[in-house]
Amino acid sequence: MSHEISDALVFFGATGDLAYKQIFPALQGLVRDEGLGVPIIGVAKAGWTLDQLKARAKDSLSSHGGLEIKAFAKLTSLLRYVDGDYNDPSTYVRLRQELKEARRPLHYLAIPPSLFATVAEGLAKQAAGMEARLVIEKPFGHNRESALQLDRILNRFFPEKNLFRIDHYLGKEPVQNILYTRFANLMFEPVWNRIHVDSIHITMAESFGVQDRGKFYDETGAIRDVFQNHMLQVLANLTMDPPTGEESDAVRDQKAALLKAVRPLDAAHVIRGQYAGYQSVPGVKPGSTVETFVAAKLFIDSWRWAGVPIYIRAGKALPVTAVEVMVYFKRPPRETFEEIVSRGSGYMRMRISPDVNIALGLRVKHPGESMQGEDVELVLTEQETVFKPPYQRLLSDAIRGIGDLFGRQDIVDAQWRIVEQVLNDTAPPVVYEHGSWGPEEANRLIEADGPWHNPKPPALRS
Repeated sequence: MSHEISDALVFFGATGDLAYKQIFPALQGLVRDEGLGVPIIGVAKAGWTLDQLKARAKDSLSSHGGLEIKAFAKLTSLLRYVDGDYNDPSTYVRLRQELKEARRPLHYLAIPPSLFATVAEGLAKQAAGMEARLVIEKPFGHNRESALQLDRILNRFFPEKNLFRIDHYLGKEPVQNILYTRFANLMFEPVWNRIHVDSIHITMAESFGVQDRGKFYDETGAIRDVFQNHMLQVLANLTMDPPTGEESDAVRDQKAALLKAVRPLDAAHVIRGQYAGYQSVPGVKPGSTVETFVAAKLFIDSWRWAGVPIYIRAGKALPVTAVEVMVYFKRPPRETFEEIVSRGSGYMRMRISPDVNIALGLRVKHPGESMQGEDVELVLTEQETVFKPPYQRLLSDAIRGIGDLFGRQDIVDAQWRIVEQVLNDTAPPVVYEHGSWGPEEANRLIEADGPWHNPKPPALRS
């Protein structure tokens, strides 16, 4: 399917933290790698000049990814700036003047979600006859109802095909690699189901705490911050059916179908934890019951996955920073060699970060006279983590109108539906020590299908 390319790029929140850490490096990459040559207009209320925005861009690139003289010179030649209040109609009039003849601008909202509707309406009033696109950052709502309300508001001004809900996790090369490995190799498909798979474990571990994000995190928590979006997207890539065609929405159609089949979380199968010391972080409310760790047991009510337990955990202040998937296969119906074989002797391991690899766990004969075996791991691929940055990939797709890697209304709704029943749990989370693997209760949750697979630091890998 052909898509018309956006003829201007506008980013709101141009003086903010996200622009500083992610957007300027992505823009330099687009100029360098893909010849981006359309006007780039920053909008913010900071009392700045264009020269100050250029200086901010230079500082950003020096700190995040490296300043490249030639690409930066081209970027600054494209850069424009509109300073104004998002609630002031004249801001959008001045933006329209800067857009000049552009008819298909891409507007990127790197601003608080509370301002999405205000900016969308302001843009719509100045965009008569234009085919504008809108990119919004997560979170898409705070719960299912607020997400639906946000959609209703945005759809008043922009059709669904022109809305791009950005979740940077979908732009990560290793997350896409899960899909590619599954569907580019026929050998995996016959065993990728309830007949052969015993259980699935997904772990997202971070060795650091909430750092300087105390106020934000205390209004969010682990379920909203990473489980409802990142972890469920990894699950969808891992368990969805093959896309049925090459249309731009074929992948998202299958993701939506999978997520709609995931059983809503049951509070009895969810463990919430909070690391010791969290409540002393600036911005965190005294007596906060917000979770910094979550472990959950899920099921997918489909023919392919019926009855297969899926365990997902995500947390801060754990021993390592890593994201890893383990798909454990069932043992043969009869142990031919009369050994007591561990559950972990047959698996597929997919490491998503910080390094990337795919490996198979197998049982092989131990050298010697007896028919005894040992567990070995066959590493299929190990890759350097030199990938196109997620924001560069996602902005490139949005400019081209390609929505595969963005959230769609029904997908976002399905994700909120899964977690909705456990969002308002105000019971105190279980306290766990910094550097541990979370509360002991998480081990009891997985007892029948455990233990958890604990990812190793990259340096310890052979």
